[in-house]
Amino acid sequence: MATPTHPGPPALQQLERPPLYEAIAERVLSHVIQSDLRPGDKLPGERELARRLGVSRTTVRQAIVALQVQGVLEARHGGGTFLTRLDGDSPAVARVVARRSRLPAVLEARRALEIPLASLAAERRTDTDLVAIEAGLQQMRDEVAAGEIGMAGDGRFHAAVTAAAHNPVLAELMAVLADSVAETRGESLSQAGRPPRSLADHERIAEAIAAQDPAGAADAMRAHLDHVSALRLFSWDPSSQEPR
Repeated sequence: MATPTHPGPPALQQLERPPLYEAIAERVLSHVIQSDLRPGDKLPGERELARRLGVSRTTVRQAIVALQVQGVLEARHGGGTFLTRLDGDSPAVARVVARRSRLPAVLEARRALEIPLASLAAERRTDTDLVAIEAGLQQMRDEVAAGEIGMAGDGRFHAAVTAAAHNPVLAELMAVLADSVAETRGESLSQAGRPPRSLADHERIAEAIAAQDPAGAADAMRAHLDHVSALRLFSWDPSSQEPR
């Protein structure tokens, strides 16, 4: 008799990827929430949003159109794009609310995995690992200097730290959680002033790993994840969004 198969735990299943424009629509809403925009406030232009989010203006335009259809945004000819409403009646807003309920568990998982990963990386890193960590840092420096939020460099840095720990099981767990972890990065880095502070956190983690200081690396990663966990999204109430 064949052994029955069972699906894996829901928390460890890969998230279904939405179309890119839907994902960017949620990132636009994250910017709105983290920037404390209210109905009637103007959003950055398409070019600025595309630069910050690292996607094409066409994708940003598709995301804005989707949010217009849902009544969240309003485009005024020659005047820009404005926030109309921000409540759970919009599917995009509902997805952001659902993500908020899931993020605390993801952040707990990041603490459980990434703090010991940083410690192991400090013990086991090779010169090749240090080159990869520095490459991630430099990419984030370049992105932040260009006014972007640094998502690609951030992800590359953390992947290099994971690789430097030389633990294939922990690496596999991080790979399973990759999409969820990226959500926490996007939410954190979308907050005003956060990218340069996150870069400074990464510099401290890298310094401790280079110095082969496991306790220091763990402490630096713990402090970084404390900062990542301080999300305005957690205190945001869509039912209280009134015009200024």
